[in-house]
Amino acid sequence: MAPVSVKSVLISESVDPCCKIILQENGIDVTEKPQMSKEELLAEIQKYDGLVVRSATKVTADVINAGSNLKIIGRAGTGVDNVDVDAATKRGIIVMNTPNGNTISAAELTCALLMNLSRHIPQAAMSMKDGQWDRKKFMGAELSGKVLGILGLGRIGKEVATRMQSFGMRTIGYDPITPLEVSASWGVEQMSLEQLWPQCDYITVHTPLIPATTGLLNDTTFAKCKKGVKVVNCARGGIIDEAALLRALESGQCGGAGLDVFVEEPPTDRALVNHPNVIGCPHLGASTKEAQARCGKDIALQIVDMARGKALVGAVNAQVLANTFSPDSHQWIKLGESLGRVLKACTASKQPYSQVHVTSLGECLKKSTGFLSSAAVVGLLREGPQYGPNLVNALPLAAEAGITVKTAHEESGAREACVVEVSMNGSSYKAVGSVQAGVPVLLEFNGSVFRQPVPLTGHLLFFKATTSTELLLSVTGVLAAAGVDMESFSASTAISGDTWYCMGISSLLGDIGALKSLVKEAAQLTV
Repeated sequence: MAPVSVKSVLISESVDPCCKIILQENGIDVTEKPQMSKEELLAEIQKYDGLVVRSATKVTADVINAGSNLKIIGRAGTGVDNVDVDAATKRGIIVMNTPNGNTISAAELTCALLMNLSRHIPQAAMSMKDGQWDRKKFMGAELSGKVLGILGLGRIGKEVATRMQSFGMRTIGYDPITPLEVSASWGVEQMSLEQLWPQCDYITVHTPLIPATTGLLNDTTFAKCKKGVKVVNCARGGIIDEAALLRALESGQCGGAGLDVFVEEPPTDRALVNHPNVIGCPHLGASTKEAQARCGKDIALQIVDMARGKALVGAVNAQVLANTFSPDSHQWIKLGESLGRVLKACTASKQPYSQVHVTSLGECLKKSTGFLSSAAVVGLLREGPQYGPNLVNALPLAAEAGITVKTAHEESGAREACVVEVSMNGSSYKAVGSVQAGVPVLLEFNGSVFRQPVPLTGHLLFFKATTSTELLLSVTGVLAAAGVDMESFSASTAISGDTWYCMGISSLLGDIGALKSLVKEAAQLTV
């Protein structure tokens, strides 16, 4: 991938000092302005290429659209709930997080809450401070032999499982993504939610907050659990329905809850926090010196690596870029975009497009189909919206414009090529290109094979006409009259008596009308 220019970064929250140091050591200007109001952030964000936040800054669509130079939003932490990822994607802005930064800290806090729930340690400690000595009131239970249900078997869920197994707990879980054999390798038996609910003595959640997980624990699911089940949430407020949890606590269906996160933070409705069987923390999952240093370091290094075109780690909205960091990927990206631009120029009067079909050919391009299709769409949509298309937002912008993008890969022996076909109003155009000696070239256009591959660089003039020496003389005459020199020339094989020609020219014609009167089709562009 070509390096992304990131010259200045705004850090809007308290992030470990190593973040600023690493960015500055790599030539990036850093400004730290914590605790800005939304109005202050809207005014300030215009100056920067990058923004680094934790969880307090709300990076809304308004903020994203105000950041006219923004290229990267870095979240020094796991979730990106506070970032409007869809708005960022439409603007072509990469959003990244630090998926590993607070894994251990969040897992350890979860384990601590599980232990505190089993032995009522916070309540007993407060009782002691009040001068009491009440051993019977705080009768607890051992964790050994109990069943822990883990909802979400990602990095944190795995770490919780391995730690609680050392206490003799049986760990079961549910995750629609993690394969059964993977979770089984670290001692978690996966099952359906319906099978899981009635078995658990303790339940902990480690999922993102998405529509499918909002209210995952509710009145209905609490009713399916063992009476007295204890629950922990160190993930995101809202995964456990807070009103349902309070009802379950009051009825005894839930025997206790350890909560580090809430729907509203800080919570203004204190009924849940004040319940005697609730242990509440002020969102401390990542609040360790080690986690903060790790997150600060990780986000800084990820931004530097991306800016240098070295690697892309932690991107939540730019998966298409994952395979763009090989040494020769830049030329293939340029090829895809150039093929799109050739097709755009040659179909200018026939738009809008209804479908784009991109096919990669050859074993070496098997993992390149995604970025080739995005690059081709960039070429087709160039000069479109206010914020130009790039590899991040090309496909969402195409969908918004009603264009269906299809991709495919075909093995073709030793041949490596990209095929882009566009459909519009019942007709279609197809361009085939490759990279030769490090240069993107056009090999075929609409079924006609160029005898000499056309280098896709500089000013190009395409036209289709019946093969004729007189015609070529007339075309060069039009160029000469306009003061334009012909620098290269390639003709294709003839199909139905017509030939496609491509000329490399010194500059674009100011008026292509004179040429169009001589030929059947004509277009010019700069690549």
